[in-house]
Amino acid sequence: MAKREQNVSITTIIGGKHRQVDVHLDPVRLSAFGLDVDQVAMMLSTANQETDAGSFPSPDGQVLIHAGGFLKDIREVERVVVGVFEGRPVYLGDVAAISDGPGEANHYVFFGTGPAAQGKGITVHEDQKGVYPAVTVTIAKKKGTNAIAVANNVLARIEKARGTIIPDNIHMTITRHYGKTAKEKSDELLFHMMIAIVSVTILIWFTLGRRESGVVAIAIPVTLALTLAVFYLYGYTLNRITLFALIFSIGILVDDAIVVVENMVRHFRLPENRSRSRLKVAIQAVDEVGNPTILATLAVIGAILPMAFVGGLMGPYMRPIPVGASAAMVFSLLVAFIVTPWASLRILKPNTVADESEKHEKEGWSTHLYRRIMTQLIENPLWRWIFLIAVICLLLISCLLVGIGLVRLKILPFDNKSEFQVILDMPESATLEDTATAAMEMGEYLKTVNEVTDYQIYVGTSGPFNFNGLVRHYYLRRGPHLADIQVNLVEKGHRKDQSHAIAKRVRPALKEIADRNNARVKVAEVPPGPPVLSTLVAEVYGPDYDRQRQIASQVMKIFEETSGVVDVDWFMEDDQPRYYLEVDKEKAALHGVSVAQITRTLETAITGRQVGLLHQKEEKEDVPIIIRLPLSARAGTQRLEAIKIASADGRLVPLSALVRAHKTDVDLSIYHKNLMPVVYVTGDVAGVKESPVYAILEMKKKIDAIMLPEGYKITQHTANLPQSDRKFEMKWDGEWHITYEVFRDLGIAFAVVLVLIFVLVVGWFQSFSTPLVIMAAIPFSLIGILPAHWALGAFFTATSMIGFIAGAGIVVRNSIILVDFIELRLKEGMPLDLAVIDAGAVRFRPMMLTAAAVVVSASVILFDPIFQGLAISLMAGEVASLLFSRMTVPILYFLDKRWEFAHKRGV
Repeated sequence: MAKREQNVSITTIIGGKHRQVDVHLDPVRLSAFGLDVDQVAMMLSTANQETDAGSFPSPDGQVLIHAGGFLKDIREVERVVVGVFEGRPVYLGDVAAISDGPGEANHYVFFGTGPAAQGKGITVHEDQKGVYPAVTVTIAKKKGTNAIAVANNVLARIEKARGTIIPDNIHMTITRHYGKTAKEKSDELLFHMMIAIVSVTILIWFTLGRRESGVVAIAIPVTLALTLAVFYLYGYTLNRITLFALIFSIGILVDDAIVVVENMVRHFRLPENRSRSRLKVAIQAVDEVGNPTILATLAVIGAILPMAFVGGLMGPYMRPIPVGASAAMVFSLLVAFIVTPWASLRILKPNTVADESEKHEKEGWSTHLYRRIMTQLIENPLWRWIFLIAVICLLLISCLLVGIGLVRLKILPFDNKSEFQVILDMPESATLEDTATAAMEMGEYLKTVNEVTDYQIYVGTSGPFNFNGLVRHYYLRRGPHLADIQVNLVEKGHRKDQSHAIAKRVRPALKEIADRNNARVKVAEVPPGPPVLSTLVAEVYGPDYDRQRQIASQVMKIFEETSGVVDVDWFMEDDQPRYYLEVDKEKAALHGVSVAQITRTLETAITGRQVGLLHQKEEKEDVPIIIRLPLSARAGTQRLEAIKIASADGRLVPLSALVRAHKTDVDLSIYHKNLMPVVYVTGDVAGVKESPVYAILEMKKKIDAIMLPEGYKITQHTANLPQSDRKFEMKWDGEWHITYEVFRDLGIAFAVVLVLIFVLVVGWFQSFSTPLVIMAAIPFSLIGILPAHWALGAFFTATSMIGFIAGAGIVVRNSIILVDFIELRLKEGMPLDLAVIDAGAVRFRPMMLTAAAVVVSASVILFDPIFQGLAISLMAGEVASLLFSRMTVPILYFLDKRWEFAHKRGV
């Protein structure tokens, strides 16, 4: 039914037992009739054939000849002649037990429900509690189609089939619906974006006025629409990252409109402009802030755009943010100079401006407070230096929070998903039933966890393909000793704990069950960002693979002994019993038996051989015919050695006369990376400091203490692979490698940002000291950013760094406009001290509005697990910049220029 939907790409079925014809040969009967396994398999295969033999001409035309005969049911299979004994035919039914039905199990799939099943709409009756055999059907859509529409069409087909094709006693549950999840995320972000737009508009309403807010409200959708056009041209889809880029841009893009509108309103309200033409006043107001606004906008773009060139796996993931924000800034500048003045002249009423000019001419209490404080700081050297020293001390204390571990670094925080996986690795010698028993025991525990709606147990096979399966290769897991439990949680709106907290809570109990079964278990959460093999990965290189395993074993022991490191494992198999049936080639040759015949017979007896298909017209799937020995006849080397093979003269020779059985070690896997042999040790973090940075720093010391018998220590690499494998060396990979790479690239991008800003400001102000004054305000945002991360218990992530860099652009932007106003006052003849104070007072309200707009727009993403750091950096950084840099920059400018002005005055 799913395949009939035209937009369905791939469907897979996991679980269940497919129909097949099993031919279980009886070794005793085979021997009695003088037959061997290989002969019977060949006879059965040749008996199930048809072919077009050709054609010949006749008076009736060309006649086609078709010869042979397919096997159509089990009776025909039983009647296949496989040999002749004492003058009568030997039928397959004489030497084998034949059945038509489910094949021998090589994997199991079970479905279980948890306490929160009803929260997902799963109806659980009292007589249905427990774990039940299940079949999982996975459906993937075609590229470019809507996942929700495809899923709804498939589900509609299934509902129509209930009671006809699907029996009423078959229950169906949607265990995962990624299309629905994606829609919920996008709808939530679109809602948050609308909240941000409305909130910024209301903010402008209360601070500047109702009509002024309407002007700003026009600028926002126009700019966002143009930014979406850029996303479309770049080929970006409307996903979580691009929507966050738009939300992130709202607080920045309104800055240009706020500057222009606020300055126009201020000029309209000046008494000397009451009788002038409103058009000329508007042009003068826009011209006054035009050049510094262009420079400031270029400074913001210069701060954000270099982040688009961050390399590694994280670069493409986060690139829509700098691309979208830079495009938004360009369009916001154009809108601020074209649309905003036009809209202001039409929306702001002339009579309202004239009547209220007297009332709005007076400054507010905040401006009066600012003038009073700045007057003390400018005129009193003692207070001035106390203030500067206090700001520097606050900055140092804030940075110290990182050094002492109160603010923790992490590439991306844990996301709040509605699922996680339990990966179970039994010893390689475990049977399918042993693995199923351990997995079912874990299922019994999971169904007591309050947030669990349902879970699926996959034994001997992997679960449905997902992001974890892709990046950690779980989808390749096959074998009787492997199991995978997919755990689904109730929606995040109906539970108190996040998925990471739930995973941490269930891990100890699952670990205890695994230990009892001598197994390893990993609780794998869906990674929120770039794919990694595991959170912690140690790669051991060297010239001797056996020694590499020994060193890796020591490293793994350090992993296990380190606090907060969990789910420790390595890519190396345990010992498993293996019997090597070595063929005596001389004896085999004397009997006329080839080695290929012996290995083919053993493979057929143990694994089975498909010798054809059962041809039934009404059957929609292939029905294979599988020939093999029953389990009772192949479980044990003695039973296998009793199998007889036909020699060249027709006599049957037991395998024991042709082979020698002896126990050997299993050949272990050898992994390579860049053509160098490597052993992987993996782990995860789930302690107090849940960042791999701190776990690795602790483990590096212990690994450094290992003195190898070769006479040297293990060299540990961070970003680059060892140059050769002549010495034993180790590389840290996983999330740590991406963390290092991203913060390194962001640091380089930030350095480029500083150079670009410096060049822009030097070119505009024609001074080398003024840019230093303007850029001195950049680090002051850390006074708010780092303590805010500590207070909220949030990681300082890559998105936090992006917020800091973007905030630096905003700080520089405001400082540029502030210094430009100071120089404008100086050109008007105002003294330096009064010009510094007056410019700060005039620019204080628009700067406060910009900061408030950034805080309001970023607040909607404050509680998103991934982009929380970005919101904290923007909000806290802007508040700190408003409080400290707005006073620090004028003071530093005053200190920088007072000697110059005094010297000019003396001349």
